[in-house]
Amino acid sequence: MKVYNSYSKKLEEFTVENNTVRMYNCGPTVYDYAHLGNFRSFLFADLIRRYLEFKGYEVKQVMNFTDVGHMSQDDLEPSREGENLDKMALAAKRTGITDPQALADKYIDCFMEDSKILNALEPWKRPRASEHVAEMVEIIKTLVANGNAYEVDGFVYFDQSSFESYGKLSGNSVEDLVEGQRVEIDKRKKSAADFALWKCDDKHIMKWPSPWSTGFPGWHIECSAMAMKYLGETLDIHTGGEDNIFPHHEAEIAQSECATHKTFARYWLHARHLLVDGGKMSKSKGNFFTVRELIAKGYSGSEIRYALISTHYRQNMNFTTGVKDGNYQNIEKIEALEEAKTNIRRMKDFIAAMEQIESTCKQGINSLIEKTLADFSAAMDDDLNISGGLSAMYQFIREVNKLRDKEQLGREDAQQAIDTIKKIDSVLGVLCDEEQQVSEDILQLVKERDEARLNKNFPRADEIRDTLIEMGYVLEDSSKGTICKKI
Repeated sequence: MKVYNSYSKKLEEFTVENNTVRMYNCGPTVYDYAHLGNFRSFLFADLIRRYLEFKGYEVKQVMNFTDVGHMSQDDLEPSREGENLDKMALAAKRTGITDPQALADKYIDCFMEDSKILNALEPWKRPRASEHVAEMVEIIKTLVANGNAYEVDGFVYFDQSSFESYGKLSGNSVEDLVEGQRVEIDKRKKSAADFALWKCDDKHIMKWPSPWSTGFPGWHIECSAMAMKYLGETLDIHTGGEDNIFPHHEAEIAQSECATHKTFARYWLHARHLLVDGGKMSKSKGNFFTVRELIAKGYSGSEIRYALISTHYRQNMNFTTGVKDGNYQNIEKIEALEEAKTNIRRMKDFIAAMEQIESTCKQGINSLIEKTLADFSAAMDDDLNISGGLSAMYQFIREVNKLRDKEQLGREDAQQAIDTIKKIDSVLGVLCDEEQQVSEDILQLVKERDEARLNKNFPRADEIRDTLIEMGYVLEDSSKGTICKKI
């Protein structure tokens, strides 16, 4: 298996010790609903985990909740006049929920609901930043003692000049990192590129005691503390969206490695942006989508999931809507989701057709199954080439359908075919068992209808068809028999 390491800027063979993968994923900030761009990154992490488990690894996955308020303009990010306010305070004003803990709880619950809808596996740990401030303080104390950080007026800053590799992840020099960012001048800093580890600010509504002041941690130190507490000083995989590369992940590397003198993460993997009609999602443009908004438009969690994982993670994904006038409120169709709906239906129809094969003949499809799983694995081993993996699965469906059409497929073959699709779906996660299975009661009604038609009792046959439609099933008659599909 090879993955593209954002740190080395090349494909590298993936190796771990003791068959256990320690993976940290930057999780959501819980001041609002997570949007589709966020979930592209989160489902990318879920896809990695599922595929590693498919290959037989044990995965210790940690995804955090950022529930400590931060300024809307963080260190080394472009400053925007009038926006340097506490995000938690802004959210409290928007929602009317003034208790920061209650506000975080609300959006954590919403995130968990959305994740369940998208069939994301539950991580091994979901630490909350607000519950790990003590660990952050200990790391900062170590950095100050090591000479990598300094305190001024209750603030503590990381001295980027003390870490020679600063800028390697983002591929820029320190001068390039600061140039053009319009960083707000902070006279307390030795250098504009230094970032805050601990802050003291009256506008912040969440505060903790520390050796330097009553204040709050910087954004970057949070993930270092939570990752190392649960996964150790060196991680195997660290993921996030490409917008996390700088300043967040750059800062994580610097502070973590200066504190431990060890490699912080061996592989850095980043998902690229989700675009809408070629542009970034923006609330001001109205093209800003959440999972629950798309569910309200009639799309399923499986369709949203399929769409978000079906484009390679290192390519921008574009949701085409056809909107010309900028009015996204009345949007009816999103091309990627419509394609996902068609493809999932193809998988479900195949399983439904296989479930209804009763012949005792045996073609023997073991070699086809072995080739399919080998092709699927070869594609996914190539930096998670999901397109190649899907292609292998659909080729399998075509080949098995040919055998079915020739009446060369028996019940045992059909069950093996179903098991193969389910094995692949353990990675994709777009099918649910209850949606795949056609119950015995439904199959009995199909048989009764077939008998009614054979006896020319068409009123009874039509009655059964209507009953099945009301129950959510549609029938397709063919020369090979009747196929029952879930609507």
